[in-house]
Amino acid sequence: MDSKKRDLHQRAAFMCPTCKQSVPAEIHRHKSLGIFVPVWRAGPCENPDCPEYTTPREWRARHRSHH
Repeated sequence: MDSKKRDLHQRAAFMCPTCKQSVPAEIHRHKSLGIFVPVWRAGPCENPDCPEYTTPREWRARHRSHH
């Protein structure tokens, strides 16, 4: 990989707590000592049979209201 390109691959494996299937990682930023630091979090469950399943639009709307 070219050293100038950022590595955007998943940093850690996240699992849905309900159905135990893997979920995508999402990157958020957190301000610490005046700079923004990346924070990796679990994304939405993509399994439609899971009770925790949400569409990407619902997921963004729910998490945008917290900020």
